[in-house]
Amino acid sequence: MRTKVLEIDPLNINIEIIKQAAEVINNRGLVAFPTETVYGLGANALDPKAVAGIFEAKKRPLDDPLIVHISDISDLDTLVEEVPPQFHKIVDRFWPGPLTIVLKKTDKVPDIVTTGLETVAVRMPSNVIAKEFIKAAGCPIAAPSANLFSRPSPTTAQHVMEDLEDKIDIVLDGGKTEVGIESTVIELVGERVIVLRPGGITLEELSSLAGEVEISMPGPLDNTPGKYPKHYSPKAKVVLIPDTRDQKEKTLHVIEALGNKGKVFGILAKQEHAADYKNANVKVLGPVNDSKICASRLFGLLREFDSEGVDVIISESIPEKGLGQAVMNRLRKAAGPLENFLNFFHPHN
Repeated sequence: MRTKVLEIDPLNINIEIIKQAAEVINNRGLVAFPTETVYGLGANALDPKAVAGIFEAKKRPLDDPLIVHISDISDLDTLVEEVPPQFHKIVDRFWPGPLTIVLKKTDKVPDIVTTGLETVAVRMPSNVIAKEFIKAAGCPIAAPSANLFSRPSPTTAQHVMEDLEDKIDIVLDGGKTEVGIESTVIELVGERVIVLRPGGITLEELSSLAGEVEISMPGPLDNTPGKYPKHYSPKAKVVLIPDTRDQKEKTLHVIEALGNKGKVFGILAKQEHAADYKNANVKVLGPVNDSKICASRLFGLLREFDSEGVDVIISESIPEKGLGQAVMNRLRKAAGPLENFLNFFHPHN
């Protein structure tokens, strides 16, 4: 198929374009659309054949559940069997927005969406294009990130096309996404709030409303999207430098070691350190105390390094405050196992 890219202005939405995208959904097609987090790849969540197209286009493992997007709280009636005691307090504060909640599903949700689990992950995006698109489609939209599985998530329509051109029907180009990383995924167990994946809603924000928040360490058998230990990965190997007082010195040591091995590398640096890495390919993640900027830039910069053909991305870690926790979650998964880092310094390599 040939993918159509349709530009749409979030401040002046062309309803005819929205209707065109909705028609594709109702004909079992695939539409990439902007949310406030990243671009999603959408299909009718109630149609298992349509949802199968998402897995095929992304080359996504069939045991990785999808998030279902809704435009109105009443859409939950089709999807969810019951809601826990804390649910309404949470959604009154954070919906629409970058928060996904795992809930007990109804029989109307196909098993392919939930990978056979008895729960479904649901969120209501705040992006106006996403809301109008879901509303026009007239059905909940199953939508993981609109990229090939394990690649950095797309924050622009161009990123979507890099991975999925001619594999999907339409891309709604609404410009760069705002948050830049995926939603926070939580589960509500009685009065407990359990974070399954950090994201666009911070732990501090959740704690201010719900009190103590527990953090889960998802594994391959868990019920949350984004559960794999290596994910969000550029083609280049990512080497993380810890956020310590001697971070610059450690970065310079890795630069020297990689240079001696003839590796082509780039540096993803804090704004405060960028000038210290002279004559190197440096990209600025953001100021050390502005995790929002770091989050918004992360995936785009990883893709930029890939387009430049670097072998290794040396990334400085940032403080795990605010969105910093979600940024570091993505960077750790992009880097993968520690063993790969150690291999760069093995004397026999």
